Amino acid sequence: MDFSPLPTSSLVGAFLLAFPALFSIVNPVGASLIFDQAMGGRSRDERRKLARQIGFYAFLVLLGSLLLGGYILNFFGVSLGALRVAGGLVVAIRAWSLLMDPQEQEDRKASQTEPAQRHEDVAFFPLTMPFTTGPGSISVAIALSSQRPTEGAAVAPFFVGAGLAAAVVAVLVWLCYSASGRMMRLLGPSGARVLSRLVAFLLLCIGVQIIASGAENLMAKFLTAHHA
Repeated sequence: MDFSPLPTSSLVGAFLLAFPALFSIVNPVGASLIFDQAMGGRSRDERRKLARQIGFYAFLVLLGSLLLGGYILNFFGVSLGALRVAGGLVVAIRAWSLLMDPQEQEDRKASQTEPAQRHEDVAFFPLTMPFTTGPGSISVAIALSSQRPTEGAAVAPFFVGAGLAAAVVAVLVWLCYSASGRMMRLLGPSGARVLSRLVAFLLLCIGVQIIASGAENLMAKFLTAHHA
């Protein structure tokens, strides 16, 4: 029995679980406004090239975290239920901070781009790590990987769906960063802050869902051991 209402053993279910969480934590729309401010001194062609590189690197970071994160923690003896509870707590706490103080998060993001204003080779550091896909994004991806099914046949569709979600988020990073000037004129700082609060609330709900799934898994193991 799986607490999650989404059939994570299917490609579509995994995509519908992973995409909102990754989109919420990466927030390509809000980040594109900070990207536009930081890259204001560069030409449009340079910014488009950087956007394409950042999107590619972001995909690699998210995909690697999705594929390997849960297994690495399991290697150290962390059970799947414990991993889900811990990962859900990380997601929920991260979402809460985004929801309660978006200005602080914007200031932190802006400070991460400062080295990018002084150097040329900045696509991976700092614009991908930690600006676009930092520790928060990696921890969310690892938490999502803990939602993988335990059945062998269902694992592949889960990772295909989650990987597709990472790819779509990376494409959105590329598109939003490429059009960052237009995004700035369309939304402005206040509009981006409202959007950030909305996606943070969505991320909070997903974090609670992951915690509930892990708690159910731990409770089922406890009851099984108790009755054995």
